[in-house]
Amino acid sequence: MEDEAVDETPLPSIEEQRAIVAKLKALEAKGELTPEVMAEHFATYATETNRVKNLAATEEEE
Repeated sequence: MEDEAVDETPLPSIEEQRAIVAKLKALEAKGELTPEVMAEHFATYATETNRVKNLAATEEEE
């Protein structure tokens, strides 16, 4: 389990989260917040979520 923790994507600090929200809200206000922008921003977290789901499914099969 400890080796898996090394591969995890750390969550941004609260200050970083606020900055991300401000950036996304600014894009939304300009009409520039598209699914592509969201996908690009959250790709790291989606990849990590998929990795964890796949790992869990593999463990269930064993």
